Amino acid sequence: MTYKYDRIDEVKRECAFVLTSAPVLVPDDNRMYGIKEELSFTNGDWWQEINGAQLMPFDDRDVSKSSLDLVSRLNLVSFWVTDVDRSHQHRSEKSVSVSAIMEMGITLEGLFVQKPYEGSPRFDIWPSHSQLSILFQGIYTESKENGGERVMCLVGNAMLPSRQPDSTDPWEWVKETGYTNQPPLLQDDQILLVLHYPKTFTLTNRVIQGSMRSLNKKSNLKYFDEVHISSWLGASANYEFGSEKIVSKACNPYPSKDNLMEGGGIDVYKGLDFCLILERFTHGEAITVVPNWRCNGTDDFCSKLGPFVSDKEIKATDGGFKDVKLVMQDFRCEKRTFRDNAGFSRISAVFRAVPPFENQFNAAQRTGLNNMTLSAEGVWNSSSGQLCMVGCLGIVDAEGRGCNSRICLYIPLLFSIKQRNIIMGTISSIDRNALSYFPLSFEKLVLPAELWDQYTAAHPYYSYSKIESAGAVLEKNVPFNFGTVIKKSLLKFPKLEEDTGLEFLVSLSLLSEDLTLHNSAFPDPIPDSPPPRTDVQMEIISLGPLFGRYWSSQNSTTTSSEEDTPYHSKDQYTEKELLLNVSAQLTLTVKKLHNNISVIFLEGLYDQRVGKMYLIGCRDVRASWKILHESMDLEAGLDCLVEVVVSYPPTTARWLVNPTARISISSQRNEDDPLYFSPIKLVTSPLMYRKQRKDILSRRGLEGILRILTLSATISCILSQIFYIKDNLDSVPYISLVMLGVQALGYSLPLVTGAEAIFKRMAAESYARSPSYDLQKNQWLQVIDYTVKLLVLVSFSLTLRLFQKVWKSRIRLLTRAPLEPHRVPSDKRVLIVTSTIHAIGYVMVLAIHYMKTNQGPLSSDKLLDSSGNSETLREWETELEEYLGLVQDFFLLPQIIGNLMWQIDCKPIRKLYFIGITVIRVLPHIYDYIRSPIPNPYFSEEYEFVNPRLDFYSKFGDIAIAATAVFLAFTVYIQQKWNYEKLSQTLTFGQCRLLPMGSKVYERLPSQSFEAELVSADNDDAKLKKEQDESDG
Repeated sequence: MTYKYDRIDEVKRECAFVLTSAPVLVPDDNRMYGIKEELSFTNGDWWQEINGAQLMPFDDRDVSKSSLDLVSRLNLVSFWVTDVDRSHQHRSEKSVSVSAIMEMGITLEGLFVQKPYEGSPRFDIWPSHSQLSILFQGIYTESKENGGERVMCLVGNAMLPSRQPDSTDPWEWVKETGYTNQPPLLQDDQILLVLHYPKTFTLTNRVIQGSMRSLNKKSNLKYFDEVHISSWLGASANYEFGSEKIVSKACNPYPSKDNLMEGGGIDVYKGLDFCLILERFTHGEAITVVPNWRCNGTDDFCSKLGPFVSDKEIKATDGGFKDVKLVMQDFRCEKRTFRDNAGFSRISAVFRAVPPFENQFNAAQRTGLNNMTLSAEGVWNSSSGQLCMVGCLGIVDAEGRGCNSRICLYIPLLFSIKQRNIIMGTISSIDRNALSYFPLSFEKLVLPAELWDQYTAAHPYYSYSKIESAGAVLEKNVPFNFGTVIKKSLLKFPKLEEDTGLEFLVSLSLLSEDLTLHNSAFPDPIPDSPPPRTDVQMEIISLGPLFGRYWSSQNSTTTSSEEDTPYHSKDQYTEKELLLNVSAQLTLTVKKLHNNISVIFLEGLYDQRVGKMYLIGCRDVRASWKILHESMDLEAGLDCLVEVVVSYPPTTARWLVNPTARISISSQRNEDDPLYFSPIKLVTSPLMYRKQRKDILSRRGLEGILRILTLSATISCILSQIFYIKDNLDSVPYISLVMLGVQALGYSLPLVTGAEAIFKRMAAESYARSPSYDLQKNQWLQVIDYTVKLLVLVSFSLTLRLFQKVWKSRIRLLTRAPLEPHRVPSDKRVLIVTSTIHAIGYVMVLAIHYMKTNQGPLSSDKLLDSSGNSETLREWETELEEYLGLVQDFFLLPQIIGNLMWQIDCKPIRKLYFIGITVIRVLPHIYDYIRSPIPNPYFSEEYEFVNPRLDFYSKFGDIAIAATAVFLAFTVYIQQKWNYEKLSQTLTFGQCRLLPMGSKVYERLPSQSFEAELVSADNDDAKLKKEQDESDG
């Protein structure tokens, strides 16, 4: 792109006040070549002193008033130097011509990191976001003021949003529809921007300051009030440590006294890789602010967020600082090593306070210095392991008069239920004249996935302190009964690997992986209406002597070295040895429920025999500082009167037991205690242990084999019926076509939709569709799937063949007695009665479902499938699909109705046929009753056929449907064993007859002799035709 400097004379005129005191630039100064990188910045702050002429509007109509009261607007600005003119045409001895572009805006969530198009200036606005890009050309020069500065003075060209004159609302056009496409704009080239950069990058010379003002008269619509800009030098600038005098205000003597270390007993990291570890744990990560639970003073004093100026979002937390975070930015470290190998480092950083509703990632990218930032510099020495820094609030002068805070930071090596932080520290006041705030504590929780490299080489460890209390929880929750004995003897749960040759620590690490939970969960029992989604994360911090994870023999971390004998080599275990000490961290993220619980630190015992954890919990209470201070039984600010029991599913018999974990959380406080909470019971979505891929394959294979066996049995039953009718031609017309149609429909739908024909309710498909396992590529399973489809096709074809034979037999009967069609069995009334019964049943199901769930048939649910895609399901569609399965289970209903209407005295269907198919239809219900479907209401694919919230597809439904199907089969058996007259007499009680008197309407015609006559007539016709052909020849 070609840059023009056609306004250079105008620039020199408007920037004369800068050039007057500017020194002569050295021609070969290397800084000229670094201007583009060093003087560009992103996501700084800007603000206006509003006197009626705002720079741009902001549309917040899409944001609720309650949210807007808490969420602060972000005024961000980014600046890029696009060109430095190295030619001598526009260069003077005091300045160099430059071009630049600036983008600034107002947003609730967003950043300005992409350089905008340089061709022309733009203004864009949409709900919750406004942005303005301005093109500049000007000069770069230097100044001797403020210890030496680098200065840019530029004139700009922009398309400014137009204000409406003589109106109470200058941005009234924002309320109009379609304003985003054609906002009223005014071209303005009378904009002056002046930016001041420090020549040396130090603690007190960090800030970039600027101002942008309009050169128009105040009466001009293009005029706007002065804009102030703040940022800091980027990563390309070299930080100069040298503020020892200011640092000594906070850190002399060293190490400084700190409340965190008053009691001692916490080992901290003292290795030479302090800077590397600190940067790794803080880069882009949020640090949690701890409530002032130890404070005893006025509300203003105890609810203040350290030295930071609290805004309305932080004040709303009432000193509990819920969701208030700190981010560490612009980390710089200079390491030195003394002769005695003692480590010494000088460190610089910026601490930024992040309000609850501000995006933490966006906050970490901001560069503006304000009353929510602390510029810090200090020292770390391996002799104490303490990082001591002085903190300077916002923008400070060269003397450091705003540097009134001390920051002490540590990296602990000792962990316990009350100490779970991999980073911890305090911010306190060093202003001797006035103690303006209570020391603010901050922390960053440890995660096992972060425990590797240099940190684990220092051997962090865990100290158990709640094992006795956890033992009491175990005794209370494990009553001795016969079921417990069976459970211990038959089922196996996640446990240490045996007879595998693994080292003890490796076995512990693998077990930790199995016990880790990252699942969604829902209340137990499942409510009728869809519950709010709860995300459960349970990280295993330590298991037995193992802290974190075992990566290699070089960096393994244990609390002791007593485990010389591997676990799997022991011949016998005592009951005590089967209990493992465990510590974990449970995090519940939920939209509506359990808002008084955020994080619970757990410690206790894991019983490998029954797969249960019995734990004492210390929860991170985010109440107001007053409540926390008045609660005298807190331990390190934590509520440790919490009992937690976690039950894991077995690793065996997963086909019969739901693979879900159950979590029970209860408070031991009195109900009138402000920290009390109601008991919580959760059931997770299905778990996946490390070795479950083989189980999934074998389970789906087993269910595929079951389908093959049941379909083969179905084919045998149909074939037996076909052979049966050859010897019983008289009874063939009395087989219900509606019954055969229901079965044919049941076989045809899978061929069309690809769904399963039998055992459709099984949940194995939900695993098969998991993105983690591409089971479709397994050849063995493909063979099973193709075999099932082939057998379904055979069943469908044989059913159609049977249908055809019945249809033809009725046609022959009608031909035999054309004047008496009423004597030929007809399914018209059977179809009407069957359809009416099922229609009434379906309406009753909808009504019962509505009464229990308050969801109408037209209501819809949005469910997530296993790939994360949402699917909208209407209630009536879902239940209709499920009711079709019920129709297939009751396939004998049309035959029973037909038998009554036709008053049969024969046996149209074979016992092997109707009893065999009934057993096959009942088997899935028996299997489902034993195994029960996986209760996960968030993934619709896990209910291919049955919704467990649907009333008649519960466990009671399994029993009721199976019993009804058996009853229908028994009814058909009785109807065929007794003729209609005997059945009618049996069901007569005094003067009450349940069945009407017998009728001659459906008196059987001699179907068999008639067919013989038809065959004889056909033969005679054939002979006669043959004789005619011979005579013609």
